[in-house]
Amino acid sequence: MRTIRITGTGSALPGRIVTNKELEQMVETSDEWIRERTGIGERHVSVGETVVTLASEAARKALEQAGKRAEEIDLILVATCSPEQYLPCCACRVQADIGAVNALAFDVNAACSGFLFALNTADAYLRMGLAENALIIGSEVLSKLVDWTDRSSCILFGDGAGAVVVERCKAEFRAVEYGNALAETEEKRIPAAGILGRALHSDGTGGGVLQCGARELTTPYARTSAAKTDQNQPANDREHYIQMDGQEVYRFATRRVPQCIEEALSDAGLAVPDIDMFVLHQANARIIDAVAKRLHADRKKFPTNLERVGNLSSASIPVLLDELHRQGKLHRGDRIVLAGFGAGLTIGACVMTW
Repeated sequence: MRTIRITGTGSALPGRIVTNKELEQMVETSDEWIRERTGIGERHVSVGETVVTLASEAARKALEQAGKRAEEIDLILVATCSPEQYLPCCACRVQADIGAVNALAFDVNAACSGFLFALNTADAYLRMGLAENALIIGSEVLSKLVDWTDRSSCILFGDGAGAVVVERCKAEFRAVEYGNALAETEEKRIPAAGILGRALHSDGTGGGVLQCGARELTTPYARTSAAKTDQNQPANDREHYIQMDGQEVYRFATRRVPQCIEEALSDAGLAVPDIDMFVLHQANARIIDAVAKRLHADRKKFPTNLERVGNLSSASIPVLLDELHRQGKLHRGDRIVLAGFGAGLTIGACVMTW
C-alpha cells in the first residue's frame, strides 16, 4: 500500500501582538475574563501582511525543511476563509510568489476545518498517483473580519499561516501488525508515516451559527496605505463581520469533535490509548478540555498555543504542528490525531503516523 508522509513544516505570524490588556482599553472586558473563558492571552494581528504573504513565508520555511525546491512541487492547496481578493485564488498567487511553476494550485474554504479538508484532498491526489508531492497551507487574516467593538468576538481571533510539505512514499508497504500501526516489512520494521484513518463531515443546516461576509483590512492596528478605511460601511451594519453564536458552537464542538475522532480512530483500527498526541483546532481551551474529558484521554496529550496566538481558523492546526515539530516534540512513529471544526458547519479528523 502506498502512503504519504509530512516531510516539512513552516509557519508565519505577523509581528504585531495585541494583548488582552490592550483590548481592555477598547471594549468592556478584562485579561482575567478572557483567559478564564477562552485561555487566550494575546494574538498576532496584521498591519499589512496578507493571506498570500503569510502563506508564502510559511511555505518557504516548509520547503526548506523538506529539502525541496519550489519548482519541484506538484500541487499547492491554500485553505482560507479570509482572502484579500476572489480572483485569482490565493494558491495561484502563492505559486507565483514562491516560483512553484509546475504546481497545480487552488483554494479550499472549509473555515476552521480547512486545513484538514485540504490535507485529505492532497492525500487523494497523491494516493491516486496524480501528484508525487503537495504543499498544503492554512492562512488567515481574520482581523479584517472582526468587529473590534464587539467584545464577544474581537478577543478570539488572530492572524497567521502554517504549511506542510507532503510527499508520496516511494516504497510499497504491506499492512502487518506492529503495535497497532502499519510497518515496513523490510529491515527494522519502522512504522510507516502517513494517514491511517479519517472522518470528514459537513452540516449546512447549521451555517447560521457562524457566518461572515467579506471586507478589506480595516482595523485599529493597520494604519498603512494598504489598509483602506471603508467610509461607506454603516456603524451598525455587522453583515461583513464575523457573527457567531458562541454557545451553539461550543455545544457543536464538544459533541461532534469526540465523535469525529472516534470515527477516524475506528477507520484506522486504533483506539484513544494508542494515540501519542491530539493536535486540535485552537478555538477555546474549554472546548479542548471537554474533548479530552469525553474521550477519557490524558489532557497532557493535547498541546496548545492558543494562549499566544488565539484562534487562527484554518491556520490553527498547521501552526501548532510546526511549533511541535521544530521543538522536537514529534518523533518518527508517533501516532497523532488532527481534528478541527468550523463554519459550514464543518468538522474533520485524521489519524497519522509521524
